[in-house]
Formats: sequence, structure tokens, C-alpha cells
Amino acid sequence: MKKLIRFKCSAQLGCLPLNLSKLSLTLMLAVPGVLVAVPARAQQNAIVQAPASSSTISSSTASRNRMDQRVAAGDDFNRYANGGWEDATEIPADKGSWGIFGQLSEDTDKKVVKLIEQAAQATAGSEARKVADFYQAYLDMASINQLGLAPLQAQLQRIDALTNKSALSSYLGQQLRADVDPLNVTNLSTENLFGLWVAQDFHDHSRYTGYLLQGGLGMPDREYYVSRNPKMAALRSSYRTHIANMLGLAGVADAEAAAQRVMALETQIARSHVSREISSNVLKADTSWRSADFSRLAPGMDWPAYFAAAELSAQASFMVWHPSALKGAAKLVAATSLDSWKDYLRFHAINQHASVLPQAFVDQKFAFYGAALNGTPEPAPRWKNAVAATNNSLAEVLGKLYAEQHFSPQAKAKVQDMVVNILAAFSQRIAALDWMAASTKAEAQAKLKVMYVGVGYPDKWRDYSGLQVSATDAYGNQERTEIFAYQQAKAKLGKAVDATEWCMYPQEVNAVNMPMQNALNFPAAILQAPFFDLAVSDAVNYGAIGAIIGHEISHSFDNSGAQFDAKGELRNWWSKADLAHFQKSSKALVAQYSAYKPFPDLAINGQQTLDENIADLAGLQVAYNAYRSSVANANEETDKEFFLAYAESWRNKFREPSLRNQIATNGHAPAAYRVLTVRNLDAWYPAFNVQSGQRLYLAPKARVRVW
Repeated sequence: MKKLIRFKCSAQLGCLPLNLSKLSLTLMLAVPGVLVAVPARAQQNAIVQAPASSSTISSSTASRNRMDQRVAAGDDFNRYANGGWEDATEIPADKGSWGIFGQLSEDTDKKVVKLIEQAAQATAGSEARKVADFYQAYLDMASINQLGLAPLQAQLQRIDALTNKSALSSYLGQQLRADVDPLNVTNLSTENLFGLWVAQDFHDHSRYTGYLLQGGLGMPDREYYVSRNPKMAALRSSYRTHIANMLGLAGVADAEAAAQRVMALETQIARSHVSREISSNVLKADTSWRSADFSRLAPGMDWPAYFAAAELSAQASFMVWHPSALKGAAKLVAATSLDSWKDYLRFHAINQHASVLPQAFVDQKFAFYGAALNGTPEPAPRWKNAVAATNNSLAEVLGKLYAEQHFSPQAKAKVQDMVVNILAAFSQRIAALDWMAASTKAEAQAKLKVMYVGVGYPDKWRDYSGLQVSATDAYGNQERTEIFAYQQAKAKLGKAVDATEWCMYPQEVNAVNMPMQNALNFPAAILQAPFFDLAVSDAVNYGAIGAIIGHEISHSFDNSGAQFDAKGELRNWWSKADLAHFQKSSKALVAQYSAYKPFPDLAINGQQTLDENIADLAGLQVAYNAYRSSVANANEETDKEFFLAYAESWRNKFREPSLRNQIATNGHAPAAYRVLTVRNLDAWYPAFNVQSGQRLYLAPKARVRVW
């Protein structure tokens, strides 16, 4: 999930379970609406960004060749801007989708490989050498094949030795990990029965607390288990076969019958889960349970044994994001046979470690998660998966190396200037709203004034000195890094919150808003062509990276982010009339996106994608305002550059299974529909001579305006 290449910039509610100390800043730029972190020292050996290449977003001949000018902009703006690229591009055989994010991520991974090769010359035991050793062990399939299932045997033996439900509860507690994807906490992202997420308390911005979230499924979401759609039913059959094949490869007796029991148990777990739409409603997640009350509120599990095994007995309370899931799972612990639970645990032990088990397990995992689930014809080469695994495990060691070599002080300064301009434009939009009361405006302006914006990289790096890495033990490296991350997360419980803590790494092509920290991260890897380039016009940069900056800022004011105040605490700071107006505008955007049908049998869920659609709309509008304010000679021709840059930044193609997967589980609308945000901006119409009667035309009163 973490490495699926897509723009995961939802109204994110927290950060990775890292243990970063407070950033050392020499200056906080005091400008209207933003605190921009400035590095305490200049980076050494930084490379200035190269001039624009043929891949750079622009209005050049190369850009026109990527268009389809046979289509009117007012009928299909995505096709108009990207049709030539779509016709000329084939999705790589190892991908379910392909576009700018995928291409830039792959290019960045190639740079990372070179950094890893350099790290191989570092002193043994150093952090840089750990990167090289981890990568080398993961690549060494010959040794992994030779070891066979030996590394997994100890865990399988612990499962075999379970004799009662109390022991089962202890085992489940031992498996608790801080493995919830912090960029998508509202959706399922852990195969463990529950996931732990350590973040700022909903109601106390001064301390970290623990959140327990639903988990335990091998497919991406509850819909895959309960939907009546025939395609979902076919995937259920494929998944059941996958379970049987994995168990069979591990030598489990009567693997087919065991797979049936696993599938039945997971289906029952899924029925207790809430939908993606409900899960994204933070008000429904605002549930605190005292540890002593778990046995009463969710009977069926031995909760004291669970928390003791998870080393959480001292935690007085937890935020329970998904109460129904905890109640349902606990009930299933009591009601389901121990043998069925053992089948389930064996399968997930194998499935979670398949990438560091012999090739047959790697191939089987791809057969389901790659081919069946996403329609990907071929697996990725091992080096790509090795880079992803190394990034996940030693993210900031690689990030420091990447930032030093691939992100210039000039680029950082330019992006910081854009952030200042865009936040100032947002502040001006708030001030000009004729429907918002002065008291609500003051609260919104307060959020902007104290917002932390990290550009490129954190100023203080995570310490990995306590992590043991071996060049010959891929399985052990995976286990140790998971435990290391869990221990780092647990160590934060009850401690003071660091609002400047990063939850992305510099070599990640992405960006994020964290409303509970009132903070944004823009990693170095997204701050390069084609999203950002020192050599192109301001109109192009504002249309591409400017819209992304605006998008992230706007997440603090979408339907989820707007529920948090300047301290990041969950509090209603809206007047009754203002909230009603905001919700009415939001419903109009829900209706607009729910009318888009990528397939005859499947429409976009406008409510599920609402926070992202609000951020796209407000972000594009504020980026346009900032560009118009900062570019002296702006006119309709430069407006074209701006809007084309925005459209081209969402170039993407999907295989059908991958697209269906995104629509079912993702909070973002598919890229082609994000392009259509332009139809709500007045300035787009004269720039492309869009007229009434064209398919995308909206009458001025029908254009949605949220902020």
C-alpha cells in the first residue's frame, strides 16, 4: 500500500511512527499565513536542477505533441491536454497504471540505487552501510531460496503451539505493529488483526496517543468481501486460490480446506469493518476507551493478555478509530475455532513475509496482488522491490543522501517563495468571502498563521543506530525493522508532540497535509521536473507544483481538515450558518463527481473522494490567484500555460482492474477526472474559448465554489 504509486495527499491526520526530535531552525519566515522552515545549514554537494527537458511540462512543441487538438478543450480537457501522450504511451508490463508519478518515481528509484551503490563503500555498521546491506540481502534471491522456509519456522511453531484463546490473544498482541499507513489511516492497510497508529491526541495537541484501527484482511478493503459486483466475486475466488496456493507451498496439510476456513474468517472480519466513506469521518473515529474497559466493551478476547504481549499494559487509554471492528474481531476470537484461527495466522505469516521467502512465494503473491488484483502482466524486477523495501525500512538514511545530491538550495528557496505566495493568496480568499462570519474567518486565518511547511527534507534526521541490519539475512532485516518502528512508535506515547515531525521521506514523489499537526511536507523528489523546474515559466510552475502546494494547504480546510483548529485539535470553530454554507457547497461537489462513470457499472463515489476534490478545487483556485498576483505580464496566453500544466501533471493511464481497485478503495478520483476540476474556475473558460453546449461547460451559477 505504501509504495503504490499514486498521489496520496488526502486530508491526512498524522505522521509515521518516527522518533524525530524538534527541528533546528535558524529562522522562521514571518509572513502572512505561513511558517516556512529554513535549513540551519546549506547542503553540501547539492546539484542545481538541470534545464527543462522534453519531458518537462510546458507549452512547447513537445507539450503540443502530447495534446490532442482534434478534441475541443470544452468537451474533454484531459484528452485535449494529454491525448497525444495517451496514444503514444503503453503501460509498462510490471505496472497496473502509468503516468507522471510513476515515471518520476522510477527515475528517482534509479538515483536511489546509485546512492545505495555508493553506500556500499561506507564503514561497516554505519547508517549508510546499513542501507547497502539491507538492499543487498533483499536482492540475494539465491540465499533466500537456499534458506527455504527455515526463517519462518519459529513463527509457525508458535502458531502450532497455541492451545487456548488466551494464548491466541497473546499471539495477536505480539503481532501488533505500527504498520498502519499514516498516509491513509482511514482505510485498511495492515494484515495484522489491528493496527497501531501513534499521533497527536484529537483533543490534546501537547501529547501523543495511541489509535487502534481495523485490520486483518488480505484484500484491500471490506468491499472486496461483501460486494455483489461479479468482478468482486471473481476476485474473491482468485484470493481463495491464492490462500490455498500459499499454504500448499508451505506444506500445510489439506490446504484447500484450510483456505476455505481462512476465507470464511476474513469475510466475517470484513463484515465488522466500516466502509472507506464512514472511516474518513473523523467525528465517528472520536472514541476513547480506557484499557480497563476493553473486556467489557469488546468481549471475547483476553485483552489484558493482548496488551501485555504488545507491551502496552501501561497505556491507560486508546483512541479506537473503528469500534465495530474491535468488537467484531473480539467476538470472533471467542466464537471461531482455534484451528481456524491457526489456519488464518499461518497464511498471514506466510503472506506478509512472501517477499523475503523463496521465489515460488514471491511469484504466487504477484499472481494475486499484481496480476489478478491490478491486471499487471509481469512482476517488477527484483531491484525495484528492493528499493521500495529499503525506503520503507531506512527511509531517512537514504533521504539524507538523496537531499544532499539531488535537491539544490536554489530549488528550495524558489519553492518556499511559492508557498509564501500561495498561502498569502489563500489568506486573501478567506478575507474576501462574503458568506463567512468574521469569527469563523479569524479561526481560519489563525490556522494559516501557524501552519508548518516543510520543504525538501527535515532538518534533523531519524537515528537508526539501534537497528541491526545484516547483508545476508533479508527475512531477519524485515522483522527487525518492523519491531524497530514499533518500538520507536511506542516510545512516543504520552510524550510531547513535535509539530515539525515529517511523515514522508525526501526521495518520495508525494506530498502531504497533516491537520492534527497543522503541517505540510513537500519531499524533494516531487520538487523536480516535470512538477517543478527552475528553467520554466512561473505560469507552468504554478499550474503544476503550485496546484499541489495549494491542494495540500486546502486539505486543512476540506470536510475533514476543517474540523481541526489551529492547534490541530478536533473542535467545531464554525458558526452554524457558515458550516451550513460549506456543507451545501460540498454536496454540490459530491454530486458533480458522482456523475462521472468510468465504467457503465461503476461510478466515482463523490462522498468518498470529497476531501480530495475540495483540495483539488480550492488548491487550483488559490494557485491561480497566486500566479496572477506574482506574474507581472500574466494574460490569457499564460493562463493557457497554467491550465495545461495542471492537466499535464495528471497524465495517467490505468489497466481496468487497477482502475476499478482505485475507485473502490481510494480517496482520490482517477487522474483524468481530477483534470476536470478546471470547469469550476471562471478563468479557464476564456483561456480555451469554452462555450455553452460543450460537454464540460457549466453555467457560472453551477460552478462549484467551496473556498
